[in-house]
This record gives sequence, C-alpha cells and structure tokens, in this order.
Amino acid sequence: MRSRFTVLRSAMLAVALAGTAIGAVQAPALARPAPESFADLAAQLQPAVVNISTTQQVEVGRQIPGMPQLQPGSPLEEFFRRFMEERGQSEGGEGEPITREARSLGSGFIIDPEGYIVTNNHVITGRDGQTVVDKITVILNDDRRFEARVVGRDPATDLALLKVEAKGLPYVQWGDSTKARVGDWVLAIGNPFGLGVTVTAGIVSALHREIGVGQYDRLIQTDASINRGNSGGPMFDNNGRVIGIATAILSPTGGNIGIGFAIPADQAKPIVDQLRSLGKVRRGWLGVRIQPVTEDIAAGLGFKEPKGAIVAGIEDNTPAGRAGVRQGDVILKFDGKEVNRQQSLQSIVSDTTIGSTVNMEILREGKPATLRVTVAERPDGDGAPPAPETQQEDTKSNGDRVTSQHLGLGLQPLTAEVRQRLGLGADVTGVVISNVNPASDAAAKGLRPGDVLLGINQKRVSAPAEAAALVDEARNSGRDAVVLLVQRGPDVIHIGVKMMAVKEKTAAPAKK
Repeated sequence: MRSRFTVLRSAMLAVALAGTAIGAVQAPALARPAPESFADLAAQLQPAVVNISTTQQVEVGRQIPGMPQLQPGSPLEEFFRRFMEERGQSEGGEGEPITREARSLGSGFIIDPEGYIVTNNHVITGRDGQTVVDKITVILNDDRRFEARVVGRDPATDLALLKVEAKGLPYVQWGDSTKARVGDWVLAIGNPFGLGVTVTAGIVSALHREIGVGQYDRLIQTDASINRGNSGGPMFDNNGRVIGIATAILSPTGGNIGIGFAIPADQAKPIVDQLRSLGKVRRGWLGVRIQPVTEDIAAGLGFKEPKGAIVAGIEDNTPAGRAGVRQGDVILKFDGKEVNRQQSLQSIVSDTTIGSTVNMEILREGKPATLRVTVAERPDGDGAPPAPETQQEDTKSNGDRVTSQHLGLGLQPLTAEVRQRLGLGADVTGVVISNVNPASDAAAKGLRPGDVLLGINQKRVSAPAEAAALVDEARNSGRDAVVLLVQRGPDVIHIGVKMMAVKEKTAAPAKK
C-alpha cells in the first residue's frame, strides 16, 4: 500500500501533466528565489543617495498702505483687506509684495565622485515646473550639507542634474533597464515625507507605462513603496545598479497604494549625459502631431493588433512636411525601428541623430510606402472596389443628407451656412455630423452634432454619400470598425469606432 505522500505526489504529477497537455504556462526551472535580506545591498548603496531640500520665496499677497501687519491668509487679514478696499485704499496689485519662504523635500543620487547628482526637475522647480527655486541644499547620509547649482534640466522627461563642490563622494552606477522584466526584484531608496534615507523593496509591476505626465512616457511601474519625497530617488536592481528614477505615484490620498513609477535608466542616462556636456537636451524632430494606434483604430485599419502611430496633423515647414507625410498616414517604422508600445515614435525620433536622413515606413490608404526624412532639431518649447448596390443597407438618404445606421451618425454637407456657424475656414473639407445614435459606439467615443468628419480609413470625404460608401467598403471587406478623422474647433483627432449591427431587410413573401 502506498503512503499518503506518494498518493499526493502522484496526483500532483497528474495535474502537471494534464496542464502541459493543454498548453498551461509552467514556471522556469531556474527561477531565482526571493533574497533573504537586502541589508548588505542597502548598506552599500545608501551613502550615495541624498536628500534634497529647496527653499523659495513665494508671493502670498500684497501689503496695502495703512493696513496693519497680519498673518497672510488669516481671517483677520482678510477682514482688514476688504475694509481697506471698500474705503478705496487698495487697487489691484498696488502695495508691497508679501512673501513667504516655501520649502520642499526630495531625493537624488550621486553618479560621480566629483559631485554630480541626478534628481527630478519638479524637485528643484516651483509649482509652474519652470522656475528654479532660490536655494538647493544637498544632504548626504552622513549629514554633510552642500549648496548645489543646477547644471541642466529637462522638463520634458522631468530630469535635472545638480553639482556640488566636493570630491571623493560615494556614487552609484547606471544599470541596463532594457533587461528588466516584470517580476524582478527592485530596491527603492529615498527621502519620503522628509524622514531621511528610507529603503523599500518590491518588484517590477509593469514596463513601458504611459500615464500622461509627458510625451516621452515609457515608465517602469513598481509596487516598491514610493511616497512624497521619494521623487528623484534611485531604483536599483539586485546588482545595485540604477535602473530607474522615482518620479510619480498613482494615489487618491497622496500616500503609497502600491503603484509607483520610475523613469527607466536607458531613457535617463542619455539625457543626463547631454545635460552634463551641453547644459540642455537636443532632440530629433519631425513636426507631426500623432496618436497611438489603439485597439479600435487598429480594427478600423484592419490590423490584427495595435501598432504604429497615426498622423493627426503636420506643422508647416517641417521635416515631415518636406518628406511628403500626409494626415492619416500610419508610421510603422522609423530608421529601421518598429513603432510600438515599447518604442514610441517620439522616443525613437528624439534619439535619432540631428541632421541624419533615414527611412520611414508608412501605411497610406492601406498601401505600404517608404519616405526619406531628414531629422531636424526640436525647437524650444517641446483600395477595394465599390460595394454592390445590394449591400447598401447601411444608409438612408434624404436629399444630400445621409444616415449611416452602422455608424449611428447622421451626416450633412458642409455648406457655407454651416461653415460660418461652426467658424470653419474655407480650407476645411468634410461633412458635418448632424445627429448621433446614443446607443452607438460613436456616442460612447464622444462624437456629437457639430463635429466635422474629415475622412474615413485614411481617405478624405467631401460628401455624405462618399462617407457612407467608405463605411460600406469597410463592412464588405470584413471589418467591424472604421477610423474616423474628426475635427472639433481647432482640434483634429483620429477615433476608432465600432460599427453597429443592423438587421437586414427580408423580402416579403409573394402573394399567391
């Protein structure tokens, strides 16, 4: 008779084999165990992590002549201010400014024994993110204090490089964030809430996150505890190399809920190198306004999965314009690099050598093409045949007006009267959305009467019947969504819209 252990082991083996038969995911045999302690690594790294204290004089009001000195913002100060204004003794901005010293805390790390320190731009700037604070003090782990100067900063990526006059400082080295994998252990060190150097550990939760804080977002998400004051602090891998810089948290309360974000080292290091050598960042530039290809837009274009970036607009006298880029083009590759979630077009172009001429692979109206484009320096400030008549159940026509039942949109011509009412220039061509079916995906995507439909699936439209024909063309090619190019006021955007199912009409039985 077999022992209980043997029976359990056999049962587990049977489950494992069954899982293999149906394609279950199995853990790799050589997975790393969780470390027993981070103590040795933390002790090695802490000396190179610094606290950053900033001070700035902030105007909180103005002193009205004849008004007593009171605490700015206090109820008594507000009472006297209103009293003096009613007597006509105050007008707008007259009077001496009242300032108060504002302090903030952040983190940073030393990358060179000569005193070069990396942090976030928002740690050393005021609320506008542009004005540098009056004084920056760097506090080392051994309580030594140095006044720092700003070598350079880059608001677009929220990075800044500081310098203190010191030698022989402890420092850390950059790691390779491109090798980071979801599930890897990471160590974050910083100065949360001004408590002093604090060590937290967690894992890489996700990669290439875009959270809307900048056009170059491709952040590392981690559950290592990051709070206010951690900004600018390093995130290390198991080898003690910097693979990220804490920059943001997602939290309804301002405290840690396990969702923090770090700028990856492979993005940060080239920026820091430019700040050190040039004091600023030079970036490649095309001069296009783009959107990522979402799942809905991908479905409308006939892609199996989202890829590339779709051009929403082109600025005048730009590299993109000179290369022949058109609105609605989908940029798939730039300089041989695929445009996807891991590599955004902005990041690829930004890293391309200024003045170089490279190939750009695009999709235009369903057909591939290659353009040659010469990258400039970024200025300051950042066909299927027509569908047969029997398939035209999608539309209902009333003169020049058309109702696209599969889109749930009513369309009408862009007449001079409508153009004037909407404040559109003579150069705008398209059709006007007159009504929207509230049950449609178009309504869910925010389309509304008064929006101008400029094109469908990368093809321009100038009449409601043309728009209806393009929708039918998409349906008959087997697609369940289309990509609409829509203008609202000065803004132009691509929107992927799923088509509605419409019950086909059946012929009535013949009378006998």
